[in-house]
Order: sequence, then C-alpha cells, then structure tokens
Amino acid sequence: MSEQYTYAVARIRALEVSLFSNSTVDQLIACADYGQCIQFLQEKGWGDSDTPADAEAILTREEEKIWEVVKELSVDMDKFDVLSYPKLFHNLKAAIKEVCTEEENRHIFYEDVAVPGKVMLEIVREKDFGKLPRNMQAAAEEAYETLLHTRDGQLCDVIIDRAALEAVYEAGQQAEDDIIRDYAESTVGVADIKIAVRSQKTAKSLEFMKRAMAECASINVDQLAKAALSGMDAIREYLSGTAYAEGAEALADSPSAFERWCDNRIIQTISPQKYNAFTIGPVIAYVIARQNEIKTVRIILSGKLNDLPDDSIRERVREMYV
Repeated sequence: MSEQYTYAVARIRALEVSLFSNSTVDQLIACADYGQCIQFLQEKGWGDSDTPADAEAILTREEEKIWEVVKELSVDMDKFDVLSYPKLFHNLKAAIKEVCTEEENRHIFYEDVAVPGKVMLEIVREKDFGKLPRNMQAAAEEAYETLLHTRDGQLCDVIIDRAALEAVYEAGQQAEDDIIRDYAESTVGVADIKIAVRSQKTAKSLEFMKRAMAECASINVDQLAKAALSGMDAIREYLSGTAYAEGAEALADSPSAFERWCDNRIIQTISPQKYNAFTIGPVIAYVIARQNEIKTVRIILSGKLNDLPDDSIRERVREMYV
C-alpha cells in the first residue's frame, strides 16, 4: 500500500515549494493595479506562454494543471471523486435549468468530470436519469419535476446542493483514508453552517433549512436550524459548543471574516496531511491547497478590478497551506 504513494508524495513535495505562501499573497495584494497583478502571476509561472493576459484564462489554465499533475502520478483517480462532486452536481443544475427554462447558453458546464456538459444535457432532455451515477438519480428527477411544475429555481438548487453534500459525505464515510473522511465531515459541517447563516439573514423557514441541510456527525442540523430561527446570536451560541467554535467568533466579526473562516477551516483540516508520506493524503491535500490558492487569487484580482483598498482585499483572503 505505502510503496505506491512514495513516488507520488515525493513529486508533490517538490511541487509544494511553488505553492503561494501568505507572504506571496501579500506581494500580490501590494501590486499597484490589476495589470501588475497579472504580470506578477505570469512571472510566477501561472498560465502558459500562450495563455491570454486575462484573469479567467490564467485561472482556468491553473485549474487544468492541477489535474494534469494528478493524472501523471498514476494514483487511483476514484480517490478524488469527493473533490469533483461540486462540479458534477453543478452540471446537473445547469442542465436542468437549460432544459426546463429553455434559456440556452447562459450556463457554464464543466467538461473534466464523470458526466460532462453535453452528456448531462442529453440525459436531462431525455429524462434518462438512470444513466446518472446512483447518488444523483433521485435528486435529478426531483429537481427536474420541481422546476418544471413550480418554476422555483431556488428550490431546484436546494435539492441538488443537498444531494451534492450527501454524496460528499457518503464518499467520506466509505473512504479508507482519513483525509477524505475529515474533508467530507468539515465540508458538510461548514456548508450547513453557511445555510443557517444565510437562512437567518433571509428569514427562511425551519422546513426550508431542513430541506437544505445535510446530516453529519459534527453538527446537529435540528438544533442548528432552530438556532437560526432565533437569530444570529443563537447560531453563535450553538456553534460555540461544537468543533466549529471559531466560526462563532468569525460571525461576530464580519460577514467576510465568516466567509474566510469557512475556507480556512477546510485548509486547517487537511494541513496535518503534509506529514503523511505513505498515503494518498498529501496528494489530495495538494489538490485542495491549489484550489484554495486559485480561489484566493481570484478574490484578489476581483478586488483590484473593483478598486477595493488593499486592507479590504486582505480581510477577504484565505489562509495558505504552506
């Protein structure tokens, strides 16, 4: 078991050196404007020589590079399913909206997943939901019928988002590797907390929250939903008695501090994997760290484009893995 990962982990160790540290992120924020940021990224090897000097093109290319690296390592790709579920379920959501509302080409599809955009559209058009992975079938049918009959796009999203969380959690429960279990637990716990916070702000019902939240060991969804009905202080009070107590502090701080905490929590979950040389852990941690890095750079570039002051950008940026 351990032998097969020795090469992969050694390769990842070499790549970790080029991950952005917190000080690299500070340098990026210190760039005078958006153009200088793009130049800084190109000097760091982001994008390719033929990639346009444009944020979206560069970030998309970096996302592709992550998976090119992983495929070169000859490791079991099934281990990464848990990380592809958000994109896979996004394709389902986009396809259902395109088919049911007949709005064409408004939706972005991902091609680097088990069911690429065109295939997903075809399945939804034909209502051939049996062709989907088992953990998508029931939600696909329910979301399709819901959107068709109620035209309630938000309810359609809720059904699919919850199914995506349940798929992540199930993958965690079945995983042999600690990192996948821990990642799934944190991902679902943090998502439930986000749902509670948003629902409290938009005065959603208990029924809505229970429909949106996915069960997990680290959060009692009944208690969290009831707390959300009572107000933000009640959410904070509930969280302070859980593994997510720091989230309560972030909530008290500001909305952007809370959003940042949500992502930082995932990075904190995977950080111990750096020291696991004989498992898939460091490889999965590297992928999550790269995705976090790309997300952070996107936040900075967006801030620069919108002329936000550096301090305002800084309070939104994520914690780095290295």
